[in-house]
Amino acid sequence: MDVSQAKQEHLLALKVMRLTKPTLFTNLPVTCEERDLPGDLFARLMRDDPSTIKGAETLMLGEMLTLPQNFGNIFLGETFSSYISVHNDSSQVVKDILVKADLQTSSQRLNLSASNSAVAELKPECCIDDVIHHEVKEIGTHILVCAVSYTTQYGEKLYFRKFFKFQVLKPLDVKTKFYNAETDEVFLEAQIQNITTSPMFMEKVSLEPSMMYNVTELNTVTLQDHGVSTFGKMSYLQPMDTRQYLYCLKPKPEYAEKAGVIKGVTVIGKLDIVWKTNLGERGRLQTSQLQRMAPGYGDIRLSMEVIPDTVNLEEPFNIRCKITNCSERTMDLLVDMINTSSVHWCGVSGRSLGKLSPGASLSLPLTLLASVQGLQSISGLRLTDSFLKRTYEYDDVAQVCVVCPS
Repeated sequence: MDVSQAKQEHLLALKVMRLTKPTLFTNLPVTCEERDLPGDLFARLMRDDPSTIKGAETLMLGEMLTLPQNFGNIFLGETFSSYISVHNDSSQVVKDILVKADLQTSSQRLNLSASNSAVAELKPECCIDDVIHHEVKEIGTHILVCAVSYTTQYGEKLYFRKFFKFQVLKPLDVKTKFYNAETDEVFLEAQIQNITTSPMFMEKVSLEPSMMYNVTELNTVTLQDHGVSTFGKMSYLQPMDTRQYLYCLKPKPEYAEKAGVIKGVTVIGKLDIVWKTNLGERGRLQTSQLQRMAPGYGDIRLSMEVIPDTVNLEEPFNIRCKITNCSERTMDLLVDMINTSSVHWCGVSGRSLGKLSPGASLSLPLTLLASVQGLQSISGLRLTDSFLKRTYEYDDVAQVCVVCPS
């Protein structure tokens, strides 16, 4: 049976149009010099063209807007909107009209109809209208399936469907990198690339941290008591351009105090990206939960709490270390301080620090003296667990700049 003939047999007509922002109409200006053969013919034609801008006819961009001619491509994170209209083209009254709209993806079939109840009757030249919306969360081929069922005035039940296929593309390429600081802080670098063919206005790029962390955005600078974006006032991302966003995450106090909690793979949070394209078309994308492998500190972690940036040559200076028991057993610690050629320890070496239970920490104030100028490494600390007779040595714990006093 011929398809067109089958369509003519139905009393109802189904029309579907994607609802999207229009685009600016562009034309191709054709010009020549006045001494050429056409003379001012092209100029007069462009002046009479209603799509050109008066006084600027040679610009490709016009004043008119163009409605979409097809479904086109849709990007992940955008909202797919469509207008569905069922019109009674016949001279009969049609009854029990049911319009159903489903969206078929590669993994699921979604019902987008606002109402699943049938309309009692539809008179000639009348129509049933509906607008559907769906936030696109999958890439790949999508098929909008519109089905219409109805009953004629003679009691005959009829049914037909139409299929509308469109592609959902990936708008952004997001890459992340983690950097571990000497403290418990973690720095996240997010590289976001616009892989579409049109510019994007980046409305928001934020990091929603997990319950274990607090986050600080490092994408603004303070000028005259006001925060200014490092990307400038106009936050546009041109096609194929890449932008780096930086965030600092710090464990919440209740988790930072428990050394055994932040081990192995931990959930950092997820990125929330909001952008706008042509004429304010909005899109939003959320990444999956970002995970990082927490660095391994062994049984004991030694970190610096207080250390001066600059010290004077041959003058004592103070530092404070933090010792954390990362194991699951109690330790009885001894500290030994071994001098190097440039840095000398002041105090008693081999003294006991007492017992340290699992997950507990203690602060250890120490005094040193530098005998060589320049940037010097603090080394020579050794901790011993007297229970297991196990030794832990720490070199290049930190660095300090040694200067000659004026």
